[in-house]
Amino acid sequence: MNTPTTGEQTDVIQLPYSPELYSFDTAAKGISGGFPAVTEADIEYFHRYGYLVINDAFSPAEVKDALAGMTHLMDGKCPDFRAIQFEPKLGKKKNDLEGEERRKAIRKVFGFVDYEPRLNAMATHPGLLSVLEQVIEDTPVLFQDMGLVKPPRHGSEKPWHQDCAYFNLAEGTTVVGVWIALDEATPENGCLHIIPGSHIEGPMIHFKRRDWQICDTDVPVARDTMVPLKPGGCLFWHGLTHHGSPVNQSDQGRRALQFHYVPASCEEVTTQERMAVYGSEGKEVDC
Repeated sequence: MNTPTTGEQTDVIQLPYSPELYSFDTAAKGISGGFPAVTEADIEYFHRYGYLVINDAFSPAEVKDALAGMTHLMDGKCPDFRAIQFEPKLGKKKNDLEGEERRKAIRKVFGFVDYEPRLNAMATHPGLLSVLEQVIEDTPVLFQDMGLVKPPRHGSEKPWHQDCAYFNLAEGTTVVGVWIALDEATPENGCLHIIPGSHIEGPMIHFKRRDWQICDTDVPVARDTMVPLKPGGCLFWHGLTHHGSPVNQSDQGRRALQFHYVPASCEEVTTQERMAVYGSEGKEVDC
């Protein structure tokens, strides 16, 4: 399985992008009633459209605990944990920042489930695992864990991509991403955007431009659907579903948890085998 690199990091400086890459006309609709409300029709919806939204998957108390766990790690209260990534524009200042100012400079924490029990509890929530088992049709195995932050005004873009393009897994593996809002995710502060049904259209070639991404000109923006979420809301999406998130243009920060799960029976491939499917090398195309 892929193991995230540890240690404090900064991303490469990101380039500007066309505002036309993200549409704000359509918002996804979700179901209410928590994990017990998920029906066979909802599972069928996931397979057809490549995503499923549960508006109230986690309780306010669970969200509060998760935020406390995330803050604990961001503030350096766990000495052995150093898997922290800073915003590109702020990483150089990290040693001069403390408290809330330091938190606002952080873009991501990852690989934390063995360090922070309150976040582990979210990743292993029985209701969540039950839905995943129905979607994957196998025992779900946690593959990757992240805490994502979009600080006010400078939270950077995550360009359009497919998650499977990042993972050395056999083509056809049902990878499922789970995104849990800890703060309200809005169009203004960089909520996720998805392309419904894109998972059934197969792998896309990715390029190293602003990030490892789908070429901007290959994104069917006309089908862009926003996924605004209240705290405790949850998005499931297929690993081939096109998704991304624009910059945070508001004064409101946005914190979330993101997990990826794979079937227990999945098989790994080499990076070369993955790049033969998703990489641009030798395919004589430009982005």
